[in-house]
Amino acid sequence: MVTLKLRPREERRARAGHLWIYSNEIDTDATFRTIDPGSLCRVVDGRGKPIGTGYVNPRTLLAVRLLSGDVHAEIDAAWFDRRLQAALSLRERIYPEPYYRLIHGEGDGLPGVVVDRYGDVLVVQVTTAGMDRMQAQLLQSLDRLLAPRGIVLRNDSGSRALEGLPSAVEVIGEVPDTVDVIEDGVVLQADLKAGQKTGFFFDQRDNRARLARYVRGQRVLDVFSYVGAWALRAARDGAAEVSCLDSSQPALDRASAAAQRAGIALETIRDDALAGLKALRAADRSFDVVVVDPPALIKRRKDAEAGLEHYAALNRAALHLLAPDGILVSCSCSHHLDADALQRILLRESRHVGRRLQVLEQGGQGPDHPVHPAIPETRYLKAFFCRALAG
Repeated sequence: MVTLKLRPREERRARAGHLWIYSNEIDTDATFRTIDPGSLCRVVDGRGKPIGTGYVNPRTLLAVRLLSGDVHAEIDAAWFDRRLQAALSLRERIYPEPYYRLIHGEGDGLPGVVVDRYGDVLVVQVTTAGMDRMQAQLLQSLDRLLAPRGIVLRNDSGSRALEGLPSAVEVIGEVPDTVDVIEDGVVLQADLKAGQKTGFFFDQRDNRARLARYVRGQRVLDVFSYVGAWALRAARDGAAEVSCLDSSQPALDRASAAAQRAGIALETIRDDALAGLKALRAADRSFDVVVVDPPALIKRRKDAEAGLEHYAALNRAALHLLAPDGILVSCSCSHHLDADALQRILLRESRHVGRRLQVLEQGGQGPDHPVHPAIPETRYLKAFFCRALAG
């Protein structure tokens, strides 16, 4: 196993529990670039004192991800079993049914790994060269722990290209085209093979539950609805009317199927989100509650300017549709957009449309998406619950 030495000024950050080490923090020599991507490594400080064990990719800026603070750790089957069991014990303590994110990368001590659980079916996504080399061990440990009926390997994330890895989707065992997702008694549908990301967005569960106090007897619009999780939760919690706006017809079809099965009247609108919001305004439509839950609009720092304008335009259009004394739920999963920046956007756009805004609540990702305290990027989800009054 290769040993890497940190530059002296970088030792304090590593000792503080940070799991990421960048290439410019390593005291490299001519052989560093020849290390096979994904190789396990030991990391020491400039005096040779141990920092930990991880894996290395010399071809990326983020060169090392630490797996353990023990420089002598064995990253073997028993190590994977312990990490997975620790993650499972948390979820089983919190959730009565097996529908949740089981592994959330660095938050669960498994950088480069996401595992979502849908009953007896798992979706696994591996995004780094180090975990790609150990994928077989990961899958074997999951099989020992849960014995799933089927696994979907959604190794089609764009971040794999940065690691020099191919994109692919593979099905192991038995996986139906559509699976049920049970969230606090609401039954939804998801496509794990071709749906967005890993099939469903468990991270908003607590925020969808938080919406219940605002929707009774109200008209609710779910923008970027995907399979209708916000809308169907709102209907279950007493909304008078629920509408879904999304650009994907297959996603809207799944929302409609889940609504029909639950006996819920659901309006679906297929359109680009911003164009659809403007069309609803042109049709003189209004809603008492509007949820704006877009995908990450700022994926890289260089996208910040365009992304900020996109967030602004979406929230401005949503505010135009709100009835007097309406509720806007504005979300962002872009870790490059912090909560203060989103709040400033909401303030500016509310003034632009002549509304007085009150922030009622703030939410984030659920506990099945744990935050690593040394990695701010793992705290990514923001949700503002706002009241828009006449100016």
